[in-house]
Amino acid sequence: MSTSVFDGFRPPEPPRRPRGPGRRRGRHRAGGGDGSREMPMVPEAQFGSYYGRPVVKPAPWGDEVAAYLFLGGVAGGSALLALGAQLTGRDELRRNARLGSVTALALGGAALVADLGRPERFLHMLRTFKPTSPMSMGTWILSGFGAGMGTAVAAEADRMTGARLPLGPLRPVLRAVEAPAGVGAAVLAGPLAAYTAALLSDTATPTWNAAREDLAFVFVSSAALASGGLAMVTTSVPEAGPARRLAVLGVAGELVATKLMERRMDPVAAEPLHEGRAGTMLAWSERLAVAGGLGTLLGGRRRAVAAVSGLALLASSALTRFGVLEAGLRSAEDPRYTIEPQKARLAARRAAGVVDDAITTAG
Repeated sequence: MSTSVFDGFRPPEPPRRPRGPGRRRGRHRAGGGDGSREMPMVPEAQFGSYYGRPVVKPAPWGDEVAAYLFLGGVAGGSALLALGAQLTGRDELRRNARLGSVTALALGGAALVADLGRPERFLHMLRTFKPTSPMSMGTWILSGFGAGMGTAVAAEADRMTGARLPLGPLRPVLRAVEAPAGVGAAVLAGPLAAYTAALLSDTATPTWNAAREDLAFVFVSSAALASGGLAMVTTSVPEAGPARRLAVLGVAGELVATKLMERRMDPVAAEPLHEGRAGTMLAWSERLAVAGGLGTLLGGRRRAVAAVSGLALLASSALTRFGVLEAGLRSAEDPRYTIEPQKARLAARRAAGVVDDAITTAG
């Protein structure tokens, strides 16, 4: 008898009744079978897959990717704050936002490289420019953003050290390109915060794919409240006014976008957002966002309240990214989250009279 590595996944077979010496194999048996070991009735259908394997292969992503999703949003939102401070003459906010942006970018890049396994894999992705690939576009967005923000932060570091960096004749060049570099980084800030949503929803993972129309709005709003919260922690109250306003707008945007996203999703595909570890993280994310938003509105002009509120907003944004990632991974493990939405979409197409394409049939 041949064996297979999948034999361990086979369900156990029912024991066979021994045949006595005087019994003859008859055509009909007392149980109603016909001798072929078939049951007299079809059991109720249960969702399953071949050898118990998932219908959709879960993405091989862990906490490193979730951290990158969060830190990329912080970097992008902080770049926008830095540009606003640059245009309005808020030197402290500009400096802190730039430093916060490049720090988040460096930590996020380290998390991304840790997930890739080898640093050169990131460089390999720069060999091509493919507009239809969120990963390819994200690589170029991240590289361009890093170049612009790195240039602006180099100028900030030179000022902070009293022009003591060994730049020589490059110092006038650096000062000349500082402002355009900050503008360039701010232009790429929105795409940096949003492309990660396309990276998730462009997969076949049920929960992520079902949220494809609204997930980018959730991530951008989450980036806004996180970057505003970071600036509230690091910047004095008189200069942190734009950060407080951005944080409040981010809280309102995330709460509204999340509710709309869940309403538009297939109810079955949305279940992982409310269950298990992912449901716990997303529930706490909402609570912290509300608490941080109220603290910003009611007590944001007090240094201690502003710092605590900012930390709450940062934690809320991190939990949003970790929760969404966890919910998608869990939805890929259960065949139900793939099969039931497919059946619902098929029934909706048939009800709409679409019966003559490759997806539906008249039967």
